[in-house]
Amino acid sequence: MPVNILMPALSPTMTEGTLAKWLMKEGDQVSSGDVIAEIETDKATMEVEAVDEGTLAKIVVADGTEGVAVNAVIAVLLEEGEDASAISDAPAAPAPAAEPAAAAPAPAPAAAPAAAPAASPAPAAPQAASGGRIFASPLARRMAAQAGLDLAALTGSGPKGRIVKADIEAAVAGGTGKAAPAAAPSTAPSVAPGAAAAPAVSGPSAKETADLLGMEYEQEPLSGMRRVIAKRLTESKQTVPHFYLTIDCQVDELLKVRKELNSRSDDYKVSVNDFVIRAAAIALKKVPAANASFDPDGMMYYKHADISVAVATPSGLITPIIKAAEGKGLATISNEMKDLAVRARDGKLKPEEYQGGTFSVSNLGMFGVKEFAAIINPPQGCILAVGAGEQRPVVKDGALAVATVMSCTLSVDHRVVDGAVGAEFLAAFKKLIEDPITMLL
Repeated sequence: MPVNILMPALSPTMTEGTLAKWLMKEGDQVSSGDVIAEIETDKATMEVEAVDEGTLAKIVVADGTEGVAVNAVIAVLLEEGEDASAISDAPAAPAPAAEPAAAAPAPAPAAAPAAAPAASPAPAAPQAASGGRIFASPLARRMAAQAGLDLAALTGSGPKGRIVKADIEAAVAGGTGKAAPAAAPSTAPSVAPGAAAAPAVSGPSAKETADLLGMEYEQEPLSGMRRVIAKRLTESKQTVPHFYLTIDCQVDELLKVRKELNSRSDDYKVSVNDFVIRAAAIALKKVPAANASFDPDGMMYYKHADISVAVATPSGLITPIIKAAEGKGLATISNEMKDLAVRARDGKLKPEEYQGGTFSVSNLGMFGVKEFAAIINPPQGCILAVGAGEQRPVVKDGALAVATVMSCTLSVDHRVVDGAVGAEFLAAFKKLIEDPITMLL
């Protein structure tokens, strides 16, 4: 019996992905454990291994297809002795989960309007005929109001019959869709309460504004990673009560110790960030109340300091994890971090290598940034933003002197970590950074 090869879930949160590349072609023999395709998730590109044996008879989803739902059929495998005629008897491919998944969490009244336009054919009839909501972009609504057009009398050419700028321009040029005097003001105020009102409140998109003003631009499609970054950080700022604590650390002694360590061996080259990771991990063990997350059922206090470290990639930011960093030496942290950073930029991290973490470090010092405040990565309770070490005037023993100073800002979730706990953590961190020999003990 033909075997359906399904889109795998490569992480607990994955609902869809991009089928980046087939590594086999139709007609190839497949053995269990063979790598047959590469799947691109929101954070990485991962290889997919075959579970069954047989002949790859049909590729259902082509290379480069985006938004393939988890458990959707991507190919069909024929077992030994079967021929292509058996494919017609194969179980029907499950419908892509993207649309049902989007509608499922929403209440029934909210889901109904979204389903109607999806089922209608692309050349939609004038939307007033159904008596339902009129789907139009904010720019199209404004242009219609200015031109005195009745949106209900127009046919949309956009996605799912949405009325867009081109439809308004065509109606104006053709002299169609003229509105009764009362029609124009009814567009925005008549939107039903709830989520449907959001577009009118948020105003035009960047693209609509640029089009309206005749601005020149190039638009690049959002990557899966960029979508996730936008979604998660927006949610973080909207739901997590941030507050910020900044401390200055003198790093002259740290730089001396680093130079001495790096001169002793070619097996490792310790960076300032490696010292920061280890200091943060040890400080979290000294102040365990800062190694925590908020959960509605109770506070989560972690037994290990799993440090997420922000790494910039061409697709966006990703945070590979140095796990149980409190028990690892500087050389181990340095080598692990280099390996994780290379594979992060190549999109080769495994989900368990970037998902989780109890505390984050983001360092922009190498770019000369003096000081900044980072956004917390939920469900973590804190993130430490590290600036550049620079020479500044300081007072030592009552006299003015010059020292290399590094400013560090702790962003804190006030639901789980109070100001005093955050300050206690920073004090422990500062002591370790300024007396780095203690990190070697």
